[in-house]
Amino acid sequence: MRAMVLEQYGGPDELTLRDHAEPKVAPGEVLIRVKTAGVNPVDWKIGAGYLDGMMETHFPIIPGWDVAGVVESVGLDVTEYSAGDEVFGYLRKDWVENGTYAEFVSAHVRLIAPKPRTLDWTHAAGVPLAGLTARQMLDRVDVGEGETVLVHAAAGGVGSLATQIAVARGARVLGTASAHNHDFLRELGAEPVSYGDGLVARVRELASEGVDAAVDCVGGESVDASVDLLRDASRLVSVADPRADEVGGVSMWVRPDAGHLAELSAMADAGELAVHVDRVFDLEEAAEAWRVNQQGGTRGKIVLSVE
Repeated sequence: MRAMVLEQYGGPDELTLRDHAEPKVAPGEVLIRVKTAGVNPVDWKIGAGYLDGMMETHFPIIPGWDVAGVVESVGLDVTEYSAGDEVFGYLRKDWVENGTYAEFVSAHVRLIAPKPRTLDWTHAAGVPLAGLTARQMLDRVDVGEGETVLVHAAAGGVGSLATQIAVARGARVLGTASAHNHDFLRELGAEPVSYGDGLVARVRELASEGVDAAVDCVGGESVDASVDLLRDASRLVSVADPRADEVGGVSMWVRPDAGHLAELSAMADAGELAVHVDRVFDLEEAAEAWRVNQQGGTRGKIVLSVE
């Protein structure tokens, strides 16, 4: 099969398209013919070795944790899926080796769910990691109906989905973004707020008594601003800055969850969750996709077209 491979830690220039053996399919797993694969910052961070002290890595590695594709075959004791089923998933395994930047990938059934019927392959691949992160962040700070939540980087992959999920829960969303993304945030149901100096004052113009919860996808000054604005600092959650723990909030990392994926799929089919895809690259252009992702400022998601 064709796959993008890293022989050692490095940046985009280390990614190479090559023939690679198809993955084995263990009991409880399915083999997926990959249609599209989502590109996330964690992909190139793993490639650069940033998670070397956290996760075991077996070289050569195929990056990628997001997938949308078709079940090619099933392993022993799989009753949930059959060949031909359309699925999507967040395929974070216990070690880094056989990822989704390839024509085929194996996945345990606990990592996947039926693909949303209303999303095409490109948009479906943008949901799993970002959508699960968004949902689980909102769960950590218990965002509910009638509350005001501040979402930092609300136009990004995680932020745009967190905004929509919070709106679906009946919350009021104040979303930070650069000015050119403000109309986009309004379409998602958020009230836009510009980044930068004076953020706290701008938020207080919209919510004079502050906010009930804050979802941080940026880190740094966003954490400090959130503490100033929150009525209760314990309702700060960040996936970008471990300092959230130090100021009384919580830092977290997303967990695979098939049940949560199924809920996101249902939301998409109900018209409550849309995915904005900023750029689509062919599989062999994965290095350029990484470079674009590293630059930041992406609206929504970057996706690889594999087939």
